[in-house]
Formats: sequence, C-alpha cells, structure tokens
Amino acid sequence: MASRARVRAPELIGRGGWLNTGGNDLTLADLRGRIVILDFWTFCCVNCLHVLDELRELEEKHRDTVVIVGVHSPKFVHEAEHQAVVDAVERYEVHHPVLDDPELATWKQYAVRAWPTLVVIDPEGYVVAQHAGEGHAHALETLVARLEADHAAKGTLRRGDGPYVPPDPVPTELRFPGKALRLPGGTFLVSDTTRHQLVELAADGESVVRRIGAGERGLHDGPSERARFSEPQGLAPLPDGTVAVADTVNHALRRFDPATGEVTTLAGTGRQWWQGSRAEGSAREVDLSSPWDLAWFAGRLWIAMAGVHQLWTYDPEAGTVRAAAGTTNEGLVDGPAEQAWFAQPSGLAAAGDRLWVADSETSAVRYVERDPQGAADGFVVRTAVGTGLFDFGHRDGAADQALLQHPLGVTALPDGSVAISDTYNHALRRYDPATGEVSTLATDLREPSGAVLADGDIVVVESARHRLTRLRLPEEAVRVESVAHCTQRAATDIAPGTLRLDVVFQAPDGQKLDTRYGPSTRLLISSTPPELLAGGDGAGTDLSRELVLTAGVTEGVLHVSAMAASCDDDPSNEYPACHMHQQDWGVPVRVTEGGATRLPLVLAGMDG
Repeated sequence: MASRARVRAPELIGRGGWLNTGGNDLTLADLRGRIVILDFWTFCCVNCLHVLDELRELEEKHRDTVVIVGVHSPKFVHEAEHQAVVDAVERYEVHHPVLDDPELATWKQYAVRAWPTLVVIDPEGYVVAQHAGEGHAHALETLVARLEADHAAKGTLRRGDGPYVPPDPVPTELRFPGKALRLPGGTFLVSDTTRHQLVELAADGESVVRRIGAGERGLHDGPSERARFSEPQGLAPLPDGTVAVADTVNHALRRFDPATGEVTTLAGTGRQWWQGSRAEGSAREVDLSSPWDLAWFAGRLWIAMAGVHQLWTYDPEAGTVRAAAGTTNEGLVDGPAEQAWFAQPSGLAAAGDRLWVADSETSAVRYVERDPQGAADGFVVRTAVGTGLFDFGHRDGAADQALLQHPLGVTALPDGSVAISDTYNHALRRYDPATGEVSTLATDLREPSGAVLADGDIVVVESARHRLTRLRLPEEAVRVESVAHCTQRAATDIAPGTLRLDVVFQAPDGQKLDTRYGPSTRLLISSTPPELLAGGDGAGTDLSRELVLTAGVTEGVLHVSAMAASCDDDPSNEYPACHMHQQDWGVPVRVTEGGATRLPLVLAGMDG
C-alpha cells in the first residue's frame, strides 16, 4: 500500500490575535519540536465545552511536550467580538494559548467542517491526525505517547515550558454567574459558575451573605465549606424546601439545603452520558450530560440536558431519572416529546400548563405541554419563536418572523408572557402568547443568562458583567433597529445528480471497531430544506452513502450525524475498554456544475 503524502500544517492566522500568551504572537515555527493539538471551538457549543474538559488531564500530564492551541472560530455574530472571546476564555478556564479567528481564516486553511474539531501536528510540523466531535481523549493519549517516543528517538522532540501565560485575576464578588433563584426569605441564591460555588446575596442583590462550596472544581458532598461543584448553572426549589442545582460539568444534580448548608448528590454518576447508555433508572446510577437548567413542572423536576439536546425528568419520590423529550438529534423539530429535536436547551421556566424552554443553538423559545391527542402522561413540543440552527438576529414583531441570538434563559411573567434572556443580543426580550408578538424590554445587558422576579421588578443575571441587575418591568417596549443574520460559513460546491458522502473513521492506535453486539457505526442524514435530497436520507449503519440531489434545488444544508464505537485491541484483556466517537455536522452546500461528487467528513483519522 502506498504511504500517504505528509501534509505540512498551515500557519495559524486570526485577525483577533492571541490570548493567554502574555501579549506574544505565536507561529508554528515557535512551536516546532512540540506536539501541537489545535482545538477548533466556539464558546456557544456545548460539545466544544465537553472537549475542553476532556483535554484537561492530557494537558496536565504532557505539559512539557504538548501545546494545545485553541482556535476560536465563531458561529454567532456575538462570538466574533474580541471581548466576548476574552470573557469565554476566562469563564471556561482555558489554560492554553487561544487564537481569536473571527473570520475563520485558520478554519478554512485546515478545511474544518464542524465544531469541535481537533488537529494533531507532530514536532516536525506535519498534520498526523484529525478528530471531529467528542470522545477522543483516549485516542489522543495513545497518539501523543507514540509521537513522544518516535520523536525522542529521532531527536526532534523538544521538552520544556509551554507558551501559556495566565491573565491577571480580577476581584469581583461574582465571576460569570449563571442562574439565580429568590429564596423564601428574600435573598438571592446565585450559581457563581467560574468559581465553582453558589453564593447567597442579600435582598439588595449585592451583599454576600454566604458562599457554598470550597471554590475548587470537584464533586464532593458535605457542609458548605467543603462541598465542591464544577461550573454549576441552574437552580430550582424542590417541594421539601431544598434547592436542586444543575452541576453542569460534573454531569450531576446536587441538592443544597439552605437551612443546614449541606450539599448532597441527587442524580448522576459524575460521568458523561453517551449514546447507548441507559436513559432511565435509579438517579445515582444513570449518567447525565451537561444539565444546564431546572424547573419543577407536572410533578417532576425537569432538566435541560444541554449536552445531548434533550429534556429529562427527576422524580424525587422514586429517586429516578428518565429522558422525557428529544431524540438527541440536534435541530428544531416539533411534535410528540419523544420525537422532537432540540439544540442545546439551556433555560427552563414553568408557567401553568406550559414548560418554557430556551433552545439556545436554534435561537428559539419552545414549550412543552400535555399532548391533547396523546396518552394521559404524554407531552408535545411546540415552537413559539425561532426557525432553526442557522438563522438568528435581533428583530421584534410577529413571532413567526422575530429573531433571537442564542438565548440562555426564560422567565415566566405575571401577565402570562415570557421574558427571554437574549444572551448574545445583550437584551431582555418578551414573548406574549396572547398576541404572538415579540418585543424588547431592555438592552445593554452584557450576556444575560437568566432572570428572576422580585417585588414587581425583574432581576437579571448579567453574566459577563459579573452581577445581578434589577430592572423595572417597562410598560412599553424599547425600540431597536432590526437585524437579521444567518450563520456564515462558506458553502461547499457539489455537482448535481449523485453525491457520495463518506464519514472517515479509522480506529485509533491500539483499538478496533467494536462489533460484538452488532454494527459499531451509525449514520443519520437529513437536509434543510428537506426537498434538497431526493434519496439517501435517513438512518443506517454504513458510514458511506450515495445521496441523490433533487433537480432544481440549488442550495441548502446537509445535516449529518455519525457515531462509531471502538474498543481496546488487546487479546490478553478479557474486558477491553470501549470508546464512543460521535459528531454532528451541518454542511452548507451549493449545487453547481463542476462541483464535487464526493463529500468527506472526518470523524477520526485522515482522509486518504
């Protein structure tokens, strides 16, 4: 077999410049002799946040040989703002250099098609591997160990301190707070996300009453001063007077007792849920995935499970959890709860017979209600505002044409309407179900992520200003200039007729495809508009497929979801470890004569 030609890594360029380098610009020449892992990410993407956490152990273990470089490649307009990237790097504790690439220059040079994507560059400056999606930490560990050994033997490995320079800490009472809850005594409980704590503030919303949690990342129960969280977000009161906490990066639900200060674990194992894992059962035995917000509705605690694009429920009496809505496919599809598609649900608010949902990646507000045609315990999902993954902006008016930009919170208002923390528009919006109209209540709120009512006012969590901001609920809406955007990524030119789609997956070193229980791969394909494909859509187990394009449809988006299972290839190991690899792509395409007849998408490995 002929060997694959070695590919020299393109230079790293980005108009936004470098962060976490002490003001120095980096080049690949500066990094020669080190193993470089490029992490193409954007801070709206929960899968990207999962990868940041996956890389922490590898980053620490190989800090003298490996340099991780985050290449921030924005999806939303707000994410192209340099200060927003600076904030995100601190918010998510990114402890390696980051290149701010608002124009996707390096993304294009490396032919990246999905968030997140990891590219490995060897000490001589050649690309040796590419991985899309999550679940590649084990493969990277094996590859890094091999590259260390090979290049140490060749004399091309350089050890030493990396180029990371931490920014100076900023003293504030809160640091990137996530959500807030008003306690019965009039104080506010706030998830102080970046400091891994809960903070109780006095009724003024400013004075600290107490802190809950040691302030270090971890999963430990116990009294307030010893308990540990990891980037907590949502808060919700439970019927017994305690507070449920969405402990997001721990993939767990915790319980805080305001009377005693004690913290305990309600649900989750501390491990991230993967396809094929149980989706119901005893709460302490089922894995969760980035729970982001919580609300008590229909006799259960509902969980915005952002990491898998679903809503789950927790039953405190039975001590169980289960998936309640969503298929794990990412998108905007209404209908019976078990068939609906969500996209990173991040905010919940119960109001009467509806559960409102901030569906952030579709820039949408959705709701769950009882299904009038379904079973007694059945629910249906509907959309109030929003059209899908690629359209966003700041536009008021009729809900069917109004636009939001990555909202993270919803708050039920006394008149039956809903306040929307329109995070990337820095605004508080309002949707009125009675009129079907969307309006703007307030602007100049820096990344609002949630809000809570207090004595006729609304108290907004201004996450990027590190504070709570009290506002009067205005009787009239603020007028703003309407702006509409569509996610800007260069379309791939494809030829009319038939398109071969190949998801490239090569089992990492020391692993093989896991076929013990049937096919180890899965491929799901759909399109926007649906008319783009005349054939080839749907689910299957082969990672290659012939797609038939409909004559006369000239552009659209291919939605591709792929999964592969591999296991350690060691005959002496009776119980080999198994690893899941999965990724969703949204690929804009333009049908034109002379376009490509093959579309390769790399899940793991290199396209030959």
